[in-house]
Amino acid sequence: MPNTPHGRQLIAVKPITVPTTDRGIDLQVKVTAPADGENLPVIVFSHGNAWSMDGYEPLVDRWAVAGFVVVQPTHLDSRRNRIGLDDPRFASIWRVRIADIHAVLDHLREILGQSGGLLTRVDLDRVAAVGHSWGGHTTGAILGARVFDAAGNPGEDFSHPAVKAGALITTTGTGDSLTPFAVEHLPFMRPDFSTMTAPTLVIAGGKDQSAMSTRGPDWFTDAYFLSPAPKRLLTIPDGEHTLGGVAGEAVKETTDEDPARVALVADAISAYLLDVLGLDANGWDALKDQSAGSFDTFTIENK
Repeated sequence: MPNTPHGRQLIAVKPITVPTTDRGIDLQVKVTAPADGENLPVIVFSHGNAWSMDGYEPLVDRWAVAGFVVVQPTHLDSRRNRIGLDDPRFASIWRVRIADIHAVLDHLREILGQSGGLLTRVDLDRVAAVGHSWGGHTTGAILGARVFDAAGNPGEDFSHPAVKAGALITTTGTGDSLTPFAVEHLPFMRPDFSTMTAPTLVIAGGKDQSAMSTRGPDWFTDAYFLSPAPKRLLTIPDGEHTLGGVAGEAVKETTDEDPARVALVADAISAYLLDVLGLDANGWDALKDQSAGSFDTFTIENK
């Protein structure tokens, strides 16, 4: 039972296998939660490309300290599964990812029932979805975004009624500016945010230049500007794609290592979700007050 820097003890249970069909590899999740507390809200978190349920501890632990139960699935694209671009399964992984989150949400009671008595301590009416990078694309679909096909027609509705709100961390924008590589290998990167109606916090870095897009860092704000209210946008001017290292300390993908920036991302999401889930507005109010005097660190927009 790890003891966090904030002094609140956490529990973590893994692996828990979740029932699925037509996946080929078992869907497994990790659950992290505070050791104390009742009526705890839930975050279902979708990791970025190649990661797993064992990543993103700097975010997950801070969310648990803030009072959330966090459920992390390992998607098929995890590097531990060795499914590369040349694998015939890769083309449909984006759909499997969405199906993974649906499976977790549909079996949340069973998952929590295997997690050290957590089922009696959670509030299943307060469930949120959060994702980073490719996980943001996955989470956006759960929040109501759709995917345009090659002809420009929006695809099916993958939203889930259990999810009341969410957060998208450095999530790719629309498909009108994809590079030739992305068009060939990642054709699903054509989100339609016009149907993403769930309350959502969008987090973007001002120095996040993607090799997948011909646009600049503003590409990662499309989920905010192209979706209907209510939405909030947190922009971190010096942030790159991992915003200081959200996936873990000193990992190779991190190009802008900054633990304080990671803490900002984690705490902003906690404050936002506690606010929109009707639990506590004080954290978000304090963040807004802080942003008013620190434009160089982060800015907040609302609609």
